[in-house]
Amino acid sequence: MRFMGLDVGEKTIGVAVSDGLGLTAQGLDTIRRVSFAKDFAALSAYIEEYEVGTIVVGLPKSMDGSIGTQAEKVLAFVEKMKSVIDLPVVMWDERLTTAMAQRALIEGDVSRKDRRKVIDRLAAQLILQGYMDRMRAGGA
Repeated sequence: MRFMGLDVGEKTIGVAVSDGLGLTAQGLDTIRRVSFAKDFAALSAYIEEYEVGTIVVGLPKSMDGSIGTQAEKVLAFVEKMKSVIDLPVVMWDERLTTAMAQRALIEGDVSRKDRRKVIDRLAAQLILQGYMDRMRAGGA
């Protein structure tokens, strides 16, 4: 079974999956959000295709660790998702993940236009990789 990482935003959902051993994360897709039903249908298709056993969702906490407006929206999304997709869901602190992804793309000399296309997928990959690294280190 693989892990799936999600970076849930208001307009898009970045999606990443692990390799079969749970060692590395690969960015998979950026889903344009249309409705909860279509969002969950797209995620379900990837879950089936990649035989996902656990979903890791980035929780955008404030820098002081509190739950802000965006984190509340992600938590509401996850609650609705749980009613449709019957898999374990792990919330993962994603503070600075998007900033790290942005910096990596800039350092890689990716154009602003191209960065917009892949930023959410890369953020999902970083979320998932962070979770798997912590799991291997003995905690999560």
